[in-house]
Amino acid sequence: MGCAPSIHVSQSGVIYCRDSDESNSPRQTTSVSQGPAAPPHGLFVQTDAADVIPPSCASGPPGAARVRRARAELGSGGSSSSGSSAGSAAPAATTCRGRRRHCCSSAEAETQTSYTSVKQVSSAEVRIGPMRLTQDPIQVLLIFAKEDSQSDGFWWACDRAGYRCNIARTPESALECFLDKHHEIIVIDHRQTRNFDAEAVCRSIRATNPSEHTVILAVVSQASGDREEASVLPLLHAGFNRRFMENNSIIACYNELIQIEHGEVRSQFKLRACNSVFTALDHCHEAIEITSDDHVIQYVNPAFERMMGYHKGELLGKELAELPKSDKNRADLLDTINTCIKKGKEWQGVYYARRKSGDSIQQHVKITPVIGQGGKIRHFVSLKKLCCTTDNNKQLHKVHRDSGDNSQTESHSFRYKNRRKESIDVKSISSRGSDAPSLQNRRYPSMARIHSMTIEAPITKDGLRRLSGNEYVFTKNVHQSHSHLAMPITINDVPPCIAQLLDNEESWEFNIFELEAVTHKRPLVYLGLKVFSRFGVCEFLHCSETTLRAWLQVIEANYHSSNAYHNSTHAADVLHATAFFLGKERVKGSLDQLDEVAALIAATVHDVDHPGRTNSFLCNAGSELAVLYNDTAVLESHHTALAFQLTVKDSKCNIFKNIDRNHYRTLRQAIIDMVLATEMTKHFEHVNKFVNSINKPMAAEIEGSDCECNPTGKNFPENQILIKRMMIKCADVANPCRPLDLCIEWAGRISEEYFAQTDEEKRQGLPVVMPVFDRNTCSIPKSQISFIDYFITDMFDAWDAFAHLPALMQHLADNYKHWKTLDDLKCKSLRLPSDS
Repeated sequence: MGCAPSIHVSQSGVIYCRDSDESNSPRQTTSVSQGPAAPPHGLFVQTDAADVIPPSCASGPPGAARVRRARAELGSGGSSSSGSSAGSAAPAATTCRGRRRHCCSSAEAETQTSYTSVKQVSSAEVRIGPMRLTQDPIQVLLIFAKEDSQSDGFWWACDRAGYRCNIARTPESALECFLDKHHEIIVIDHRQTRNFDAEAVCRSIRATNPSEHTVILAVVSQASGDREEASVLPLLHAGFNRRFMENNSIIACYNELIQIEHGEVRSQFKLRACNSVFTALDHCHEAIEITSDDHVIQYVNPAFERMMGYHKGELLGKELAELPKSDKNRADLLDTINTCIKKGKEWQGVYYARRKSGDSIQQHVKITPVIGQGGKIRHFVSLKKLCCTTDNNKQLHKVHRDSGDNSQTESHSFRYKNRRKESIDVKSISSRGSDAPSLQNRRYPSMARIHSMTIEAPITKDGLRRLSGNEYVFTKNVHQSHSHLAMPITINDVPPCIAQLLDNEESWEFNIFELEAVTHKRPLVYLGLKVFSRFGVCEFLHCSETTLRAWLQVIEANYHSSNAYHNSTHAADVLHATAFFLGKERVKGSLDQLDEVAALIAATVHDVDHPGRTNSFLCNAGSELAVLYNDTAVLESHHTALAFQLTVKDSKCNIFKNIDRNHYRTLRQAIIDMVLATEMTKHFEHVNKFVNSINKPMAAEIEGSDCECNPTGKNFPENQILIKRMMIKCADVANPCRPLDLCIEWAGRISEEYFAQTDEEKRQGLPVVMPVFDRNTCSIPKSQISFIDYFITDMFDAWDAFAHLPALMQHLADNYKHWKTLDDLKCKSLRLPSDS
């Protein structure tokens, strides 16, 4: 083996380096990674906080006084005995883990590598906002033409702090080393100019890109007593960050470096991490604009440039007030926005902006105030998306044409990701009132008012998860992995408390809220297993109970438990009512098993992925689904589409996988038709068709016959469709026909959901679809009375005449009386004072 360098300490305390092959001398040696063939010219390097002394081997050992001073300041103890090697020296003796002398051309360079034995340096964790960063050990570059006590002081300070340190002797080697290592701290000797120009060295380093986040320290000479202290401005202009008055004390150097690390270096590290955020912003499809608190534009991303037709150079530094405004906004809109955001509140809504070309485009805008130092608003971040209108689509094509964007993929993606945000209401579809005589003489004279109103009943069929602002997309885990869902217990092994409740599921008095409580908001799986088993659904579909359980679980997982009303408990309630209606003789005699299975499945999925917002809200907000389904039965279409997506995507939960194609198509069409029937804008159309096609012929047959025979025609396919539609509609809004306690609970839940929508509409500046549902003014009893008068009474009169439901009609009458009593007492609560 070749000999390795070692450090010896003489009796006089002088430390020197020499190569030795003395086998009898105990010492510690390690091999050194060769790295590059030769270090830069004039470069003397120590890395990883070396436990070695900085002097050059070529220039001889350092003065004993400096070594003793270093030992004393570092607390390393006294001198060692004469002739001892590094391995046997006293604690003062450091161990050289590798030290070699290299020559490059005529320039002398030395490389030194060792590892501290004093402490182990670990990476530091730094947080900036929600980001968690890991900072590697600090790297320091010392640029000193000659070794002296000041360079030694910084060297040993780096050792003590655990920094990785390099020393460069020439400007050329310093720049080359910096470009290779990207040091966080650079210390430049500014005390004398005969060796190199320190300010020129600093400027050359500052001219490189990596120096943006580097702190450069100038070591200057102490001012003499009769000389005025020099200004730091020349140093700052040259690119230095700090000035250090000459002080060779290791502690002074250590304190300076530590302050820099915890100050400028830590701040620069955070700023460097912001590059990733700006990269994300630059690649974001949404237009983003950042302004100061006084609305001076500070940043726009490329998407903003494309949308508005400006180059960022034309915008940065300008006040928003300087840019042309569209005259399509209402006069007070800007004042409304400013009032909102100046209070630190987020504003979202629709806004018309003017492009550089002069064209007006409609945008959905979300403006978020950013709180900074002193708790004050320091910035405003605006996220802007084009509304998907015909005019905007034309402008969008023009934007891409003007910008010369050749990326078809980006153009396609951008075009179809725009959302329509026009403020429009879903219009009611007028239909003539039924000309059939009142089945129980309970038709209200106010019926005519219904046909001119926008239909948003207290129980409607809408969905979508709120993404941001006015944007809604279907989200509830379309790609959810079923393997992550715990399989429910089989119906034969359910806990006794659940099994006892399910024993009563065939009764109209069944309490769905008790099942919700004992199943921890998973009533749909357990009730579904029981009901589907009773109707032989697995046998009809030729699927196993395991597949059915998996399907029920996936469907329930895609209901939003955070909704006050439209959650899986509502779905279970509708399933229960549907099963109850299917048990009635006249209904049972009118439908075949395929119809029954379709009705149970439709009831189960009819509101899947519902976010608790109405169709009108989604159309006004310009949601993706409103655009996709042309503002028509938006969520009903989504519920069915998502239900089939979730079902067929995984064989483990595909309940349709074993039925033939014709049966599947018929079943699928029946399910879709029933779910679409729950859309309220066609409420009166469905009721009138049922009355004219089912009730009136049935009444005529009964009047012309003394027997209770089945009316002819009710088994015709077109009449079966009407019966199924009417059945799921009644099941969906059967809350007023439930026992009073259940009716009151449902009324409270739907009201809370509508209150939340009204709050959001006001917050976003959208049209208020249901102004009566303002939590500050709403009378829930009055709203229930109106709902029963306008929607429930006539529909359940017709359904009762067909299915014979005396218990339901009695509950309806009792509940109506309850709400009327509360209203007469001007009571806005849900219960009579005596009840509470």
